[in-house]
Amino acid sequence: MKTALAALLLLCLTAVASAEETAIGFRSTTLPDAQNHRALQMVVWYPAATAATPELIADNPVFVGALGVPDAPPAAGEHPLVVLSHGYGGNWANQVWLASALARQGYIVAAVNHPGTTSKDRSPQVAAQLWQRPKDLSRAIDAVLAQPKQFGAVAKQRIAAVGHSIGGWTVMEIAGARFDPALFARDCDIHPKLGGCIGYKQMNPAGTPAGKAELAKDLSDKRVTAIVSLDLGLSRGFTDASLAALPVPALVIAGGVPTEDMSPELESADMVRRMPKASTQYVEIGDATHFSFMAICKPGGMALIEEDSPGDGMICRDGQGGRPREAIQQQVVELITAFLARTES
Repeated sequence: MKTALAALLLLCLTAVASAEETAIGFRSTTLPDAQNHRALQMVVWYPAATAATPELIADNPVFVGALGVPDAPPAAGEHPLVVLSHGYGGNWANQVWLASALARQGYIVAAVNHPGTTSKDRSPQVAAQLWQRPKDLSRAIDAVLAQPKQFGAVAKQRIAAVGHSIGGWTVMEIAGARFDPALFARDCDIHPKLGGCIGYKQMNPAGTPAGKAELAKDLSDKRVTAIVSLDLGLSRGFTDASLAALPVPALVIAGGVPTEDMSPELESADMVRRMPKASTQYVEIGDATHFSFMAICKPGGMALIEEDSPGDGMICRDGQGGRPREAIQQQVVELITAFLARTES
């Protein structure tokens, strides 16, 4: 417990110091879509021109938040844009650690809640529209580009997408990977215990001819110039041809602690073997679990989760005997910023 408290204190002190160096703004908004009944909650972190005292955002009894100044004016000049996609059953706050870190380094970072697959919106009917997830990110890009006075001006040739778990699948799709529902269904007969297969069966996105056709479409957004996948799922449904021809640089990071439902060898590593070697970087973090890419749990957070939802406290666990989650995430931030710097040069 003492170690956890010391690590948490260090994280908070680091956040305060960083906030003093670079002011970070934070805005929350809703993107309407009356035609498709798919309104999106979007939050944006951005370099700000303010001396106001920052507040903790997305901080609660279970998870550590991050500092930002609500509705601050954006800093002058153009900034690269990153859009974030959360995992199944998650929400935009899952990667608050990454969003705030990138904003401190000069990025505008927009994250959305994908309808049907968030912690407070688990609708099987809406979740089945899996093809809407890449479109959600495109809508976020549209919204940020259209409102420079709120979020800052975007350097339009520097737009990246980052996603965790099924969010990793989402950013692969927006980069140009193509999904074959029939291929994935056959593979799930061989690997039925993979989490992607279990979740896919529950959502059943290809349950109708129309859904199957939508899922197999080209869902790419040519404005995206680089992508980062964090321990993705569903990768075994991507076609070899689309992966081999992926037109943008990719950083694929995997949690190295295998479980029955999430194996880096069967997901991230398998996908990377089918991608262009010259433009793809693969890193497997040995002491990271699938959940190490989510927000840092506070001391006692696991117990609170277990009390509310028995069995789900595992999301607070990292590799046994390994580093604390904040150290793993610092490595991930360094990997991502170095990768994006190379792709932007």
